[in-house]
Amino acid sequence: MTDTRFTIDRLGAQGDGVARADGGDVFIPYTLPGEEVTAARLRDRADLLAVLAPSPQRVAPACRHFTECGGCALQHFEAEAYREWKRERVVQALRSKRIEAEVGPLVPCAAGARRRATFAVRRTEAGMVFGFNRHLSPEIVPIVECPILRPEIVAAFPMLRVLAERVCATAAPFHLSVTLTASGLDVAAMGGGRLSDERRRMAADFAIREGLARLSVDGGEIVVEPRKPVVTFGDVPVAIPPGVFLQATEAAERAMAALVGDHLRKAKRVADLFSGCGSFALRLAARSEIQAVESDSAALAALDRGFRFAKGLKRVTTEKRDLFRRPLTFKELNAFDGLVFDPPRAGAEDQSRQIARSDVPFVAAVSCNPVTLARDLSILLEGGYRLVSVTPIDQFLWSPHVEAVALLEKPRKRR
Repeated sequence: MTDTRFTIDRLGAQGDGVARADGGDVFIPYTLPGEEVTAARLRDRADLLAVLAPSPQRVAPACRHFTECGGCALQHFEAEAYREWKRERVVQALRSKRIEAEVGPLVPCAAGARRRATFAVRRTEAGMVFGFNRHLSPEIVPIVECPILRPEIVAAFPMLRVLAERVCATAAPFHLSVTLTASGLDVAAMGGGRLSDERRRMAADFAIREGLARLSVDGGEIVVEPRKPVVTFGDVPVAIPPGVFLQATEAAERAMAALVGDHLRKAKRVADLFSGCGSFALRLAARSEIQAVESDSAALAALDRGFRFAKGLKRVTTEKRDLFRRPLTFKELNAFDGLVFDPPRAGAEDQSRQIARSDVPFVAAVSCNPVTLARDLSILLEGGYRLVSVTPIDQFLWSPHVEAVALLEKPRKRR
């Protein structure tokens, strides 16, 4: 490594400062545009040593673990500038596909709002280490606070350390995934090793004593479930299965659902693709018939149970289908007058090609990746859709990740 002085030119896609230097760009975490810094360089990355001339947009971080724990990248960035930078990520992604669209203001994320997190854990001679990995490192940084998480999860840190000891049957690092539900904490141990019968009993007894809703291990195997972990989508309670996808914050989920619901308000029959447990479907069913399509059978079963025990909803049907291997065809889609799709980070390229050929008049595209969203939107626009609005949404506070909801329309053909 060599110690060098740098001037930060801009922020990169992952929130690192980018400096121009001999040999190309150098990425320096925890820096801001315009700053003069010294950093220890190794090829195209450098570790920050000192900020010689701070940016006026630099602020004091909210957490004592910032720059050690790798969970947050941007706590040092003034709030308004941070929000504009996130919005601009969506603008630039669209522009890269020659999509000039009016991108709304970022829907902000409050501190203390995140309801799920995955912690890194390892047994050492000094005891269990519980925390998050250091930036770009397998090293686990022990934590005692976290300003992004719901206070109920932070208050459970001491208990979770003890629980990690109970479920640990390996010397290797493993993970505890924790979700706050209406029934209590839903905890899954992943990679902790095979539990003996005795250790399983100890873990189950501990989970019951501490009031956990559920404890599961690798593959969704339930160790004990005193209460079904329940989340509510609109007015519909849903008992979620282990390891199911859930939006990180309730506020972001509500914001997305409100945008989608308003756009599809005139639709009588709606397709919800990549539906998960029904965060859109069960809200939309208040006024539309829904066909929910998803590859995860456990998620679909949870959605179906939620629908069957709810009152006042229109009909909801489900289909287990891998939309990457077998997207709904444009002929199938033409049975609907509204559609929402919320794929994983890879986006939904093949499914978008089928939507583009369809005559579904109202489409809502929800995405956690501006790059793949821009690609999918370009396909829809080429197919005759008009982009009505794009709204960026923050639910991963102080990280580079940003969600977006894009709303589209197409004049319906007469049949």
